[in-house]
Amino acid sequence: MTAPSEGASPQRRPQQRKQVLLRLDPLVYEALARWAGDELRSANAQIEFLLRKALAEAGRLPGGTGPLPRRGRPPAEPGA
Repeated sequence: MTAPSEGASPQRRPQQRKQVLLRLDPLVYEALARWAGDELRSANAQIEFLLRKALAEAGRLPGGTGPLPRRGRPPAEPGA
């Protein structure tokens, strides 16, 4: 196995999204779900959005972090 040459960026394989069990106060969840609905996001997407924002503001968001997944339906495939 050879080491990549200097300056070459290693290829990133798409990583699976991690599943996390999160326990929330029911009233906190209801408020979060309403907020998510107002912004046309799922509660899960809203939690990820808020966590990323907090990490970025604290200077703790890793540099290699991919973008948030796009909301809505995936684009139609050409020729379909």
